[in-house]
Amino acid sequence: MAAEAAPADPRGAVVEAGRILAANGHADLVWGHVSLRDADGRGLWLKRPGRGFDELAEDDIQLIDLDGNVVEGRGPAHLERFIHTEVMRARPDVSCVVHTHPEAATTLASTGLPLQPVAHEATLFVPPDIARFVETGDLIRTPELGAAVAAALGDRNALLLVNHGVVVAGPSIPEAVFAAVLLEKACRMQLLALSAAGRRALHVSDDAEALAKRARCYSAEQLHHGWSYLRRREERTDH
Repeated sequence: MAAEAAPADPRGAVVEAGRILAANGHADLVWGHVSLRDADGRGLWLKRPGRGFDELAEDDIQLIDLDGNVVEGRGPAHLERFIHTEVMRARPDVSCVVHTHPEAATTLASTGLPLQPVAHEATLFVPPDIARFVETGDLIRTPELGAAVAAALGDRNALLLVNHGVVVAGPSIPEAVFAAVLLEKACRMQLLALSAAGRRALHVSDDAEALAKRARCYSAEQLHHGWSYLRRREERTDH
């Protein structure tokens, strides 16, 4: 995807990202969050606690500095803000972080099985197998735990928080949110395939084919088309 200019309205961009996530398998009542790096280097934009993705308004979005303090906005900061602050501190290339609790990805992570390219979607993440964080399945509530999550993510685009959820990172909201949508679909398809296969081995793409599919199916142009579709669908739903 071509480099995205920083949104002129960061609060609106985070609201839209949350609504798209909610409509695509990442809703979990009031839990889960998506952040956008502040274009002026003041930190990041993140929703306040107690609000679901599908009900967000712009005044629900706070500006948080990289130490986790609220700079602008009402209410306390989110307890798990350190996922976002520490990933962005460690990864200057990342401008958007998604942390959610999607059912299929969380379920697959609990099995210990590798993510496999049953179809196109998983090829955005594998090979090699998707990264995993196993230090705790509890909330990421301290800077130290946030830094450990960032270290487990490394330079990858996604991480399974085993017994907890996922972290997806990207250089822009379109890339991170679209990747989060694909990750949940890839995990759901693998669980369905495993259920149908029983004791039989799954037929999946080998590494060479998976990498070739990544380049063709998820080129910058294709990612742009996919993100644009998600935005159009959300606009239709709103009206």
